[in-house]
Amino acid sequence: MIAMILYGAPLSPYVRKVMAYAAEKGVELELVPVGIGDSNPDFIACSPFGKMPGFRDGDFGISDSTAIITYLEAKFPEPAMLPADPADRARTIWFEEFADTIVTAAGGKIFFNRVVSPKFLGKPGDEAAAKQGEADMLPIYDYLEGVIPASGYLVGDRLTLADIAVASPFVNTAHCSIIPDAARYPKLTAYLAAIWQRPGFATWIPRERKMLGIA
Repeated sequence: MIAMILYGAPLSPYVRKVMAYAAEKGVELELVPVGIGDSNPDFIACSPFGKMPGFRDGDFGISDSTAIITYLEAKFPEPAMLPADPADRARTIWFEEFADTIVTAAGGKIFFNRVVSPKFLGKPGDEAAAKQGEADMLPIYDYLEGVIPASGYLVGDRLTLADIAVASPFVNTAHCSIIPDAARYPKLTAYLAAIWQRPGFATWIPRERKMLGIA
């Protein structure tokens, strides 16, 4: 059997989201590393604009983490990571969009300027932009602290794509030692710790930290 291939950098929150989702599904993906501006023709064939991640399953290729997960959810419906209930499904999609755009945009200012630019591009980061990212994270913390249920899962009292999507970009900010204050945000702190202990995150986070030289 030819393995399904995911093209991308493991430090990308979008790549990490797909890998964590696949781990929960018990679906094996072969991660083929590609970097910013990578011209790997197989990657470009799946992702014509060079956006991570790219994906291939036999003759089928697609890019964008949401599109990839939509494909995998249809192909491997159990265990369901998108609820069948209309309201719960809509809320799951909302949290994924919230994570992909709002959280990743704020956290990306921190991670890009303190990690990607100096470590991988050889250019000094914009510290003012990183500080703005820290400020942008505060209302995100406030929002999540107010909506995390007692169950510890965002939707339907069980793990869904919402949890995987939301937890992923917080890994990047944690790599920069930017984490919610546990005294002010106890529910969010406990929530992230629990989701990061899930197989897809617990496998990759130590590897990422080693890659970045973080003890």
